[in-house]
Amino acid sequence: MKAIGLIAILAPVVAIAAPAATPRAVPAPIAKALADPARADQQGDDERRQAAAVLAFSGVKPGDIVIDYLPGSGYWTRIFSGIVGPKGKVIAAWPARAGTSDRGKAAVAALGARNLPGVTAQIQPGDLPSSPQPADLFWTVQNYHDVANGGGGEPALRSFDQAVFNLLKKGGTYVVIDHADAAGKELANTNTTHRIDPAAVRRQIEAVGFRFVGESRVLRNPADDHSKNVFDPAIRGKTDQFVYKFRKP
Repeated sequence: MKAIGLIAILAPVVAIAAPAATPRAVPAPIAKALADPARADQQGDDERRQAAAVLAFSGVKPGDIVIDYLPGSGYWTRIFSGIVGPKGKVIAAWPARAGTSDRGKAAVAALGARNLPGVTAQIQPGDLPSSPQPADLFWTVQNYHDVANGGGGEPALRSFDQAVFNLLKKGGTYVVIDHADAAGKELANTNTTHRIDPAAVRRQIEAVGFRFVGESRVLRNPADDHSKNVFDPAIRGKTDQFVYKFRKP
């Protein structure tokens, strides 16, 4: 779908104990943010990322406080800035261990230099997520599997998810998008093929008190057999990905 003149229709969304949701139009604030001419340099990637669909699925809206965790070059941060508007806020956050590297420092500086409305690009004081004020949405894309690396395993994921739970408002939303591994692989390949078993993700996040809201399948790719490293040119940019949404009760 194109960002300019966007009137997109969502792909089916799987929800708990319910059939696929009826397709619905993308909310106007999201469509407007995606169509912003200031995003011309990144709009060519919107269709591959299914940006309209996943943002609509997240429920992000004007006035929200959003944490975009490990935002890379700021693709999502820039869109969130347009969606939340003057009454909202976006925190583009790097954990201490990543933000203090040369690459991390450069990314923080580059995003900060854009002077995006309502956006704060920051290196956090520690390695677990934190926020100066309760947030409405915690968003992380293709990063969750890395939390388990370096010997951290399930305890690291549990600590991470608990920190997210603590920083969200009651009713706040937690969205995880990541490369899917085959069922039953659990955390076996997080540091090799950089994939994670979606069932393991759901189990970890629910264990700290989140309620699973549902899954958007717009980034699913049945042609991906989960055997290749996500950086393999044969599959890069086309991996089977899951989009999970959780809510703090």
